Amino acid sequence: MSVPVLTIDGPVSSGKGTIARRVAAELGWQLLDSGAIYRALGLYARAQGVALNDETALVPLAERLPVRFCEQGGDTAVWLDGADVSRELRDEKTGELASQVAVLPAVRAALLARQQGFAEAPGLVADGRDMGTVVFPDAPLKIYLTASAEERARRRHNQLSEKGFGANLATLIEDIRARDERDMQRAVAPLKPAADALTIDSTHLGIAEVVSRILEAAATRRLV
Repeated sequence: MSVPVLTIDGPVSSGKGTIARRVAAELGWQLLDSGAIYRALGLYARAQGVALNDETALVPLAERLPVRFCEQGGDTAVWLDGADVSRELRDEKTGELASQVAVLPAVRAALLARQQGFAEAPGLVADGRDMGTVVFPDAPLKIYLTASAEERARRRHNQLSEKGFGANLATLIEDIRARDERDMQRAVAPLKPAADALTIDSTHLGIAEVVSRILEAAATRRLV
């Protein structure tokens, strides 16, 4: 019997990570934060002195990327090459690194099998930008989570402030719109809802309400 997979895709700062963690905890399933993998690759490439547009050199780094996830204090910690990089991965500059390597077809291909390997019993909640369209196209439940650019920038601003990072709200709005454009227009695995995805606009919804809607959808499809 195949392992059930629930995918949550959506644009930057739409709340995918938070929602995915809550849903995975409620279901008792595994969690895949695909964005963290791309961010880790960006950091690893920079540490190894590899240019972020050097596709040939990035592929072997992606294939041997020494990254692992572990629960730590109620959150998911990310370790890269033996060091906890959880805080660094959340920095906006690291997000830019991830965005640069994510547009490269060979890099995405190198990371595909690795991401699919996270599907282990009793089930997997996978969040990202192409989980339902490319990585797990046969997932029985696909969510596309979105919100307005202004609301996503506001949430990101609050998140960064809470973690001690400085950020300008107007700049964040511009950055998010630019990131959306780049993600939606890229040639490989562009950001878009899967044809059979359930779209949830969380602009005016709280975390608990979004989680509830997803769990209801999972129950309807008899995944739980």
